[in-house]
Amino acid sequence: MTDFGGAIKKSRDYDLAIIGVPFDEKSCFLRGAALGPAAIRAASTGRALNPFTELGVNLEKEAVLVDWGDVDTSGDVDKTFSRIEAAVLEVVGKKARPIILGGDHSVTYPVVRALAKKFSALSLLHFDAHPDLYEELYGDRYSHACPFARIMEEGLAKELVQVGVRAATSDQRAVASRHGVRMIEMKDLEGGPVLSFRNPLYISFDLDALDPAFAPGVSHHEPGGLTTRQAVDIIHSLKANLVGMDVVELNPTRDPSGITAAAAVKIIKETAGKMVQKGRGSRKN
Repeated sequence: MTDFGGAIKKSRDYDLAIIGVPFDEKSCFLRGAALGPAAIRAASTGRALNPFTELGVNLEKEAVLVDWGDVDTSGDVDKTFSRIEAAVLEVVGKKARPIILGGDHSVTYPVVRALAKKFSALSLLHFDAHPDLYEELYGDRYSHACPFARIMEEGLAKELVQVGVRAATSDQRAVASRHGVRMIEMKDLEGGPVLSFRNPLYISFDLDALDPAFAPGVSHHEPGGLTTRQAVDIIHSLKANLVGMDVVELNPTRDPSGITAAAAVKIIKETAGKMVQKGRGSRKN
């Protein structure tokens, strides 16, 4: 059961909505990310957490956070992607912000496709060890390694900034250059960059952006990544109007201690707090 320190409510009117997407059919290596939404929900129990964020936001008192439930991922991929898009459109239609629990990273494509119908100019902040800018992988243009190539070529976002990259190929660098992607690689990361965005901002957080020491529960271990503290600090320092987020690629079968699920909950809580902090005094801005 989703709890987030007691912040979850049952209401038809809400500010933030958690949407689970138990889907991993586009994973190129290991399956298991479909179990991610359930694992994040289990780790969010109020018996272990309180509703306060580090920024001093009380998610129980200062926002209406609901659990929308899971998208139906049965049937073919096209139907699943259409249902994801419809779920996100329902949430943003209420002037609320979606929080997506993946699932593999392919789910970000239909999410952004929905947001692009709401926001004519959208910026993306992408945390990941990998750029996910392949034109195709193993013949699949909609692999979890390709969503940002599809997003940028279709003009669904005006700006893409990637943080934590440490496994870029020459082909992906070429795609990044073609679309004006700003790639902040781990080898070049100094301190915590303060990032500013003029357009509404959506965050896509692949948990393998974190070093495997902090997030072993992912299908692709890539040493040399962010600490959880670094990730949270970057989110705290953002200068942007956040309109939603996803946390993807949690593979609970590789997370026996639950520390990756706990990191996912932490990132979600702090990002939700940042959304609420920005909207203080003007609910549903």
